[in-house]
Amino acid sequence: MTKTCVLLVDDEELNLEILVEYFDGEEPFSLQAADSGEAAWELLQNPENNFKLILLDRMMPGLDGIGLLRRIKGDPRLAGIPVIMQTAANSPEQIREGLEAGAYYYLTKPYRRDSLLAIVHAALSDANARNALSQQLHQHINSLQFLEKAEFTIRSVEDAGQLASFIAHACPNPEAVVMGISELLINGVEHGNLGLTYAEKSQLKQEDRWHEEVLRRAAMPENASKSVRLSYHRDGDSISLRIADQGCGFDWRNYLQIDPERAFDPNGRGIALARMLSFSNLTYEGCGNIAIATISRRTEDTPGGQS
Repeated sequence: MTKTCVLLVDDEELNLEILVEYFDGEEPFSLQAADSGEAAWELLQNPENNFKLILLDRMMPGLDGIGLLRRIKGDPRLAGIPVIMQTAANSPEQIREGLEAGAYYYLTKPYRRDSLLAIVHAALSDANARNALSQQLHQHINSLQFLEKAEFTIRSVEDAGQLASFIAHACPNPEAVVMGISELLINGVEHGNLGLTYAEKSQLKQEDRWHEEVLRRAAMPENASKSVRLSYHRDGDSISLRIADQGCGFDWRNYLQIDPERAFDPNGRGIALARMLSFSNLTYEGCGNIAIATISRRTEDTPGGQS
């Protein structure tokens, strides 16, 4: 069985010992530890190390957690590694700073072993999904850049990933937009058509039962005919995506910004990250069951483009 390499970074030896103990007997993890940001950066620069996840202490002398996180996200070779930030602080400003620097998850010390492992598995699952989408991107032809108008209908989470990869090739900087498109399509399926609430998804992610529950609900007779519709329209310097589901909608205004209060949940950041990293603009219509995403075709306005 291939080992999943995890880098533990903490300046307190006792904390590192506790983390190692938490992972004891949990397959298939292989651990490396660093007692400073500088030591961790040296390990990350070694191409022989293939870390799949980083558990990072925020408060350290010298190169602290935020500084190291920014280095990681600024390195194309490392940027895709999910980082779980550990902190003893609960300041909303500090939490927001970490999330905006690229931390997808937060853990507040002290925390329980089961909480840590649930977040670790959720982070790895999300990273695997992102990697799969990136690989699918290269399966489509460049001629999609000439697409002007199109309508698509999907029904499953698997459909969402395939369609997101396809549509991304009709947009500038597909690597940046694919995750945002996927996020909106999956939300339409799980939260919209299947009625999965935020609290239910959080619990299911903690228990690693999310995909199982999505499949169960999709097989229910009342959901069999439900679909999510994506409309693509290219006009001048922008591309507009209209994604509509058949659900009851939600209060989308609470999710356009990264909320520090949700930093400790295994879900709840996707829409805000999509708005920040994938789209020029994102808003909702109706009861919240219609998402309107705008993508600029001008390089300087494109996520990941030159400014």
